[in-house]
Amino acid sequence: MLYHLYTWIEQLDLPGVGMMQYISFRAALSVILSLVITMVFGKKIIRLLQQKQIGEEVRNLGLEGQLQKKGTPTMGGLIILTSILVPTLLFARLDNIYIWMMVITTVWLGLIGFIDDYIKVFLKDKKGLAGKFKILGQVSLGVIIAATLYLSDDVVIREKVKDSDGNLVTQISIDQETGQQEVSYKMHDVKSMKTTIPFVKNQELNYKWFVKFLPGNWQEAAAWILYTLVIIFLITLISNSTNLTDGLDGLATGTTAISGATLGVLAYVSGHVVLADYLNLMYIPNIGELSVFIAAFIGASIGFLWYNSFPAQVFMGDTGSLALGGILAVFSIIIRKEIMIPLFCGIFIIESLSVVIQVTYFKHTKRKYGEGRRVFLMAPLHHHFQKKGFAEAKIVARFWIVALMLAVISIVTLLKIR
Repeated sequence: MLYHLYTWIEQLDLPGVGMMQYISFRAALSVILSLVITMVFGKKIIRLLQQKQIGEEVRNLGLEGQLQKKGTPTMGGLIILTSILVPTLLFARLDNIYIWMMVITTVWLGLIGFIDDYIKVFLKDKKGLAGKFKILGQVSLGVIIAATLYLSDDVVIREKVKDSDGNLVTQISIDQETGQQEVSYKMHDVKSMKTTIPFVKNQELNYKWFVKFLPGNWQEAAAWILYTLVIIFLITLISNSTNLTDGLDGLATGTTAISGATLGVLAYVSGHVVLADYLNLMYIPNIGELSVFIAAFIGASIGFLWYNSFPAQVFMGDTGSLALGGILAVFSIIIRKEIMIPLFCGIFIIESLSVVIQVTYFKHTKRKYGEGRRVFLMAPLHHHFQKKGFAEAKIVARFWIVALMLAVISIVTLLKIR
């Protein structure tokens, strides 16, 4: 909004107004405003939640300090969502299709989480929103994202042109200031289902490779169906995995901030034509604008830690956790880095896998031996360490350290090793 206002008042030649054209400046404003909103208005929202007696209902699982959390205000995800959306709408270019995809994702999954929390808190139904309706909402979002990527003319990647022999085509231009000739590769924008492969230089994965066995006129449709299924799977997986991870004070919040920072770096270099070429990355026109959104995301997550760190004054609830996970998934897909999700979202994947392993092994041993056995003392994994006697704050800090290591590996793997 303010960016478009800048384009209107630019003709007045006011000092400093020109800074608004720079993504880095608007991203800095975005993260600052999100921190201010979270920390200043967060306290008022927490007080309102307390007045409305919107507190957490805690099941007694025999965990140390668990019952002390009973009555702690929940639905704090409203603070996070507000801190993401307000700076984004103020500082991002609202004619950018990628910004609107992220805004829709935030509102869509935030609404699903809000309904779930509302049923738990106000209707006193501990089960919350039925699982099938959550999945339906996540699937619907996946279809919307896939359809937008397929139908929008603004969603393209920029590639070097090759001749019939596969050689890169060059072009000569003249520098207007020096009069010297400059040789560069000819580029063109194309619709594509390519995504980045870590480790491997100058190679991208094309979803069309998986449907080459089909007749030519079927390949395009089949590839997009496959791509849609991948998108749906990733949104559902990461959204629900983040929800599972949100079991200790500050655990999900801090981890999402680290993952968000990783995606911010990848989005910025993917949308910068010089850096993308230097680092052998796929260049995606106009994707750099997402740096403004992810800056707000990081600021909101870190700011929420002000109240959510141990001992938590507020919980994000499903309102926050479902939205945060979905944002990470959709953002990864948009910047075409979804193959790397197991790395920079490794904590969420591990937490989710621990539940799958626990349930599967329990059912298997119950059928085989007549009684269920467990791999972990309790799942998700963070509860296993609680059962072993580790302090909650120590578990959270160590999970953050692992998440930070995975983030560094992700960036190094993509930007340097390739």
